[in-house]
Amino acid sequence: MKIAIIGCGNMGMAFANSFIQYNLVAKEELILIEKNKERGDILQEQKAGIVVDTISEKVATADLIILSVKPQDYPSVSAELARFIQPNQIVLSIMAGIPIANIQASLSHDLVVRAMPNTPALLGMGMTAFAAASAVGMSDIRKVENLINSTGRAVFLEEESLLDAVTGLSGSGPAYFFYLIKAMIDAGVKMGFEPAMASLLVKQTMLGSYHLMQTSDKTLDELIQAVASKGGTTEAALKTFQESAVAEGLQKGIIAAKDRAKELAN
Repeated sequence: MKIAIIGCGNMGMAFANSFIQYNLVAKEELILIEKNKERGDILQEQKAGIVVDTISEKVATADLIILSVKPQDYPSVSAELARFIQPNQIVLSIMAGIPIANIQASLSHDLVVRAMPNTPALLGMGMTAFAAASAVGMSDIRKVENLINSTGRAVFLEEESLLDAVTGLSGSGPAYFFYLIKAMIDAGVKMGFEPAMASLLVKQTMLGSYHLMQTSDKTLDELIQAVASKGGTTEAALKTFQESAVAEGLQKGIIAAKDRAKELAN
């Protein structure tokens, strides 16, 4: 497979590096289109692929074109890409907020897949949901899924409208965890720990809790109750969380992110 990536920032290169790591594409079959000269020079030095600074006839040779530019830059990109795109090429967009129909219209092209990854893809541990236009066949959907799986996990959604909810839940999700972890570390500092010690206590607790959750056959409520003994310290904390409506506030925030994603799509 030959792949062209338009926009080689962190997320674009996360995909590129994963494809190469798992031998899904050879470097000589990977076209990296990066208009920023400084960034392009770095990619050239790294020999990350065939690095070019403009959308040209080279794009027409790719089986898959990945759009990894900022949404506000897409109108100019689409005007250039429309000149070279071929009817049998698959377009995979990892741009936030731009619906499949808009991409199809701007490129006069039917074979479009839209995905919403998150930043852990940089480590090959991302969560990406994707949807496809009706014109995209199941074999091509499976090819795209296989490629995305190299960056972590992929989930295919039959309804594109759910991608706004994905944006609010897993797309923005890493920031929520960082927010909670920072709050816990700040609480540790307030109780007298040095920041480095508070950070160690919280991060290792987070890591261990994740693995416990993944390997246990207990529900999350059961895992909570296993820690929260009657009249104990954890129960005191959980009662305060409930009084402060922590869960409700978090849920409202996630829904607000979903609503904002929907606004950006219009």
